[in-house]
Amino acid sequence: MHITKKIGLLLGPILFFIIINLPFFLISEKGDAVIAVALWMVIWWITETVNIAVTALLPLILFPLLKVMEIDAVGANYGSPIIFLFFGGFVLALALEKVNLHKRIALNIVKFTGTTPNKVVLGFMIATAFMSMWISNTAATVVMLPIAISVIKLLIDDKDGFTKADKNFALSIMLGIAFGANAGGIATVIGTPPNSVLIGLLENQYNIQISFLTWMSFGLPFSILMIVAVYFVLVKLMFPSKGILFSSSANLITDEVEKLGKISKEEKRVLLIFAITVFLWVTRTIINSIFPDLKLSDTIISLIGAVSLFAIPMNFNKGNFILKWKDTEKLAWGILLLFGGGLALANAMESSGLVALVTDTIAAGNFNVLATVSLLIVLMLFMTELMSNVALVAVMAPVVAGIAIGLNIPILNLLIPVTIASSCAFMLPMATPPNAIVFASGYIKVNQMVKAGIVLNLIAVVLLILYYQFVIPLFF
Repeated sequence: MHITKKIGLLLGPILFFIIINLPFFLISEKGDAVIAVALWMVIWWITETVNIAVTALLPLILFPLLKVMEIDAVGANYGSPIIFLFFGGFVLALALEKVNLHKRIALNIVKFTGTTPNKVVLGFMIATAFMSMWISNTAATVVMLPIAISVIKLLIDDKDGFTKADKNFALSIMLGIAFGANAGGIATVIGTPPNSVLIGLLENQYNIQISFLTWMSFGLPFSILMIVAVYFVLVKLMFPSKGILFSSSANLITDEVEKLGKISKEEKRVLLIFAITVFLWVTRTIINSIFPDLKLSDTIISLIGAVSLFAIPMNFNKGNFILKWKDTEKLAWGILLLFGGGLALANAMESSGLVALVTDTIAAGNFNVLATVSLLIVLMLFMTELMSNVALVAVMAPVVAGIAIGLNIPILNLLIPVTIASSCAFMLPMATPPNAIVFASGYIKVNQMVKAGIVLNLIAVVLLILYYQFVIPLFF
């Protein structure tokens, strides 16, 4: 076990016991208990000594024992509607992957964008970003990586060998895939876990609902702006690849599409269920206004899509279905537990008066609003380089909500940019799974990722401050 993991494993519970047994109260008996549990969880989440999903189970044990909340009240967080919204999204993603539809969509996007080097990079970025809106950004990256490596090998094997321009192209395509995956997930509620943590917090604690369409209305433009920024930083500013000509990449992409064969009956069925689910998500508010008694929610739509994949037979006589329950072995169950742990922690922070304390402290201080907002965005964005973004949002979001109330600004105006910031980690290989996956390809050095990533992080900070000032207030 690595030394940091050993330290983390011991430090979490040691600090917990020190705070619990202090001869005086830092805040109150209940408040100190919540701080102690939060510290333990944060240390284990940062060091990843214990799996982050296992750490998320600590509130179920500790809050009832410390008389913070009854176990049924803690447990209710792990069965929140938001968790089932994400479960349905995971099941849809599972079906797309099982029938290989995600690969078909991605390859056709790359084929459509063209085969000059810059267009190939753009094609891979758009394809990865589009998939990340619906399936996990890890899965989107894993699909695109082998295809990208095949394209790079065309350059290694050509007459002039692997030139500097070739290396720049390889760098651009690899970083483009990782950064495209990070940016694409921001566009939808189910695209990346931090979005869902925020939606869950808003519903559970503040009774505020953000629909799938509303999130997409501001999330998709942000994703597009970041993808444009990534493209220009990589291919124009950092790693230009002028003078590369390779006609065979077109053949390679066409060959890959042909290998998939004609679109199968299973793919058509999954595509139909997927399209209907997305259509219902996007038009839910209109449907509810026409049929007010229906009370259709994003979670119900998500579960209709998920159940359909298990229940609508491909062949009625043979009893074949698109998904079997065995397929859910690949489901990211740990992320669902992580949501529950995050919501339980947020609930305890609220009920113990910790959020109110933050609110009162901020209200009493004479803080410059824009400077405080900017600092929080920068803090979230650079902290997410070092720890799990979903764990970070789970801990920080309730505190940020308290700061917003203290500053007397609408909580959504601050919470949304700060949450989006947690998905803008472009600097380090360990910051996000896509960064780690492309780094493992061997075509990227850490300093190259940092060089491009720091520019993109700063662009993201500027965009998010502008979003706080001008965009989010238009929606809420």
